Amino acid sequence: MSSETGIIHGKGQTVLRRKGPINEGKRKKRTSDSYLMEKIPKKKASINIKLVTAGKKKKKFVFPALPEKITCKSAAKYQSFDILSKGTVKIPKGTEVKEVSWEGEFFGKSKKKEAIVKKSAWKKPSACVKTLENYMKKGTVLNLIVTGIGINLDVTISSFQTVNYGAYGNVRYSITFVEKRPLKIYTTKEKKKTRKKKTKSRNEADQTQESADSSYTVKQNDTLWKISQEHYGSGAQWTRIYDANAGTIEEAARRNGKSSSDHGHWIYAGTTLTIPA
Repeated sequence: MSSETGIIHGKGQTVLRRKGPINEGKRKKRTSDSYLMEKIPKKKASINIKLVTAGKKKKKFVFPALPEKITCKSAAKYQSFDILSKGTVKIPKGTEVKEVSWEGEFFGKSKKKEAIVKKSAWKKPSACVKTLENYMKKGTVLNLIVTGIGINLDVTISSFQTVNYGAYGNVRYSITFVEKRPLKIYTTKEKKKTRKKKTKSRNEADQTQESADSSYTVKQNDTLWKISQEHYGSGAQWTRIYDANAGTIEEAARRNGKSSSDHGHWIYAGTTLTIPA
């Protein structure tokens, strides 16, 4: 950078420099032969929330006023973004947003000149409510875009509630969007292949389970509690053994003259039991 006096044109601003650098975010103001440091106000990022319908005839709905916060649900976690504060927090790249919600307000005609209202997007609260209710009832697929935060995904409206209040015709509302994922269309051949893969996976899982199980032959004076204690370290797990061998245990009881085993109370030497893993 030059140490001579000069003028540098930046984005929407002119910065004077003289003999050495000046701090970023500040500019010098001429007073007689000296320069005073003056802060350059930072321009806030423009934030808009809009919905665009799918299909050839795209319709756009812009929310005329921003909510204080937007809540995003990703997997099982919630994150809130204060969109009215300085230095907006953006959603990390790669985050799969499943649900987006917020609470806001539609302002009546006498309030449309309020600073919080985007004048170009203002509509009667009743018209805003009608549009969003129609989207929800019809299950319309919408592209939800929140500029400045990084939200851009296809959604449907899962919940929309409103409350009329005050003398100005204002309407408070809460709205929730859920992600709309495209359905995978399979051909008949692809579907058969998918079923075969699932069947194969289940068979492999069953074989793994069977190999993990063990067997035990009942001895004289054994009880299910005692067998459970030996295999699991706790007699309280005896019901697992009974449930896995109910047919075998009941059959052995009948062979020995009992009407039933009394839910595993009567077991007999020589009976082979499966011990679940």
